[in-house]
Amino acid sequence: MKKNLNSKIAAIVAVLVIFVYGIFGVPSGLSGKALLESMTRHIHLGLDLRGGAHLILQVVVSEAVSAETDNTVARIQQDLKAANLTFSQIYKPDPAKPEVIRIEGTNPAQASAVRSLLDNKYSGEYDVTGGGGDGSFAVTMKPLVETALEEKTVQQAIETIRDRVDTLGVSEPVIQEYGLGKDEILVELPGISDLDRVKAIIQSTARLEIHAVVGGPYQDEQAALGSVGGTLPPDEELVHGSGALATGSDADSVYVLQRVSIVAGSDFRSADPGTDQNGLRNVRFTLTNEAGDKFYDYTSANVGHSMAVVLGGRVKEVANIKSAIRDSGEITGSFSADEVEILSKMLRTGALPASLNYLEDRTVGASLGADSIKEGVTAAVVGVLVVMAFMLVYYKSSGINADLALFLNLVILLGFMGFSGATLTLPGIAGVILTIGMGVDSNVLIFERIREEIRAGKAASAAVDQGFAHAWTTIFDTHVTTIVSAGILFLFGTGPVKGFAVTLTFGLAANLFTAVYVSRVIFEAHLNRMKPGQMVSI
Repeated sequence: MKKNLNSKIAAIVAVLVIFVYGIFGVPSGLSGKALLESMTRHIHLGLDLRGGAHLILQVVVSEAVSAETDNTVARIQQDLKAANLTFSQIYKPDPAKPEVIRIEGTNPAQASAVRSLLDNKYSGEYDVTGGGGDGSFAVTMKPLVETALEEKTVQQAIETIRDRVDTLGVSEPVIQEYGLGKDEILVELPGISDLDRVKAIIQSTARLEIHAVVGGPYQDEQAALGSVGGTLPPDEELVHGSGALATGSDADSVYVLQRVSIVAGSDFRSADPGTDQNGLRNVRFTLTNEAGDKFYDYTSANVGHSMAVVLGGRVKEVANIKSAIRDSGEITGSFSADEVEILSKMLRTGALPASLNYLEDRTVGASLGADSIKEGVTAAVVGVLVVMAFMLVYYKSSGINADLALFLNLVILLGFMGFSGATLTLPGIAGVILTIGMGVDSNVLIFERIREEIRAGKAASAAVDQGFAHAWTTIFDTHVTTIVSAGILFLFGTGPVKGFAVTLTFGLAANLFTAVYVSRVIFEAHLNRMKPGQMVSI
């Protein structure tokens, strides 16, 4: 009995058209060059094929913890003063343990009031201990809070780096956590060869901060310490500055600054490069509303005092406060054109929450990428042709069935990648080749089962039905187990390994459709044209 296959054939043709569109879109022409250009616009090439910059960065998360506890020190000071509770000093005793804060010199008679204030306001994030006869307390960041802060710091660094990379105009950058190390980030920028410029954009923390100046400039750190009695108070720090802008000369000098900044990089809303009335390059900035209010309160209360602009841990400018400043200002200095452009970009995209250490940085040449594409595509084409020839020789006319299914499998796989925006890497090409092998394996299972049914004396239509029915379970099991393995590679692998996992998963999903559904429709179409009693050529 002949089957009506019109709806099935229409579904296959529709799938073919959809995924061909996913590969090429609407090409500008039908020439080989036009089709290739259209294909490369839809299927993005990875770093190893296109060339570009590869970096592995480590986020110094301890800096974010230290910055958070610095802010907590300032808040505790304000809270105790507002409650009229006395203390001698609040500081962090060990730089290697920035999560620990000590409060000393409280009045024993006020110990319970101090403890109550600390518990009420800080016990959610800190463990509070002490309060005995010596009038001291220890405020320690909770481990879960510290871990969450570290994870947040890495994610903020990824987002900030991505914002900065966008200013480079990079298409399909890879910026993600690097699973092979702690607090590490993988950055891959296809098409970028100037590694120094990339590092200049990314590496600086752009942690532009404005601090109150306690004293300076001093010739060296010894002189700076002498100005504060030889011992630096816990709420102050020594910061170096160089250049005529900060020191009045080209020599390196030292300033004593308040440790907690008045405003920091995250408080900047916008920044644009420009020049001042004297022709010097500058960056005009605008603060957020909240930061502007805080800046106004400080500057209005400290007219006549100095404040320092600190960038990248160095004093870049020292200014005298002549009047209250609210939400806008400018940073003027002997910047180069590139420096003022980079500084404005970094301020616009926000400050990194912590500095970065470069663990690995290298470039992949475009010529190497072109060679990889050529050799990978050659291997894939040769592999497909050899497999198709084998199927035709070994399975006779049924081999045409397998070859058509294999061709459609490749179309669906590439179309998937075009629609999803997945990046094709050199290991991804290896995944395509492996998919070809899995597709052939599925057809071999089906065809050998059909041969067995024919040897058992069954008619052609019954042999085909039984062949697909019995092979289906085995095909499904092998594909599911391989997809699970590919999923594990995707979750725990790095960029190129992820590319292999993606193409393998897409290819296997497509193979389930082509090897079982498409191949069967082709067999059934062939059976409809066969005469009664005629055997399948297999």
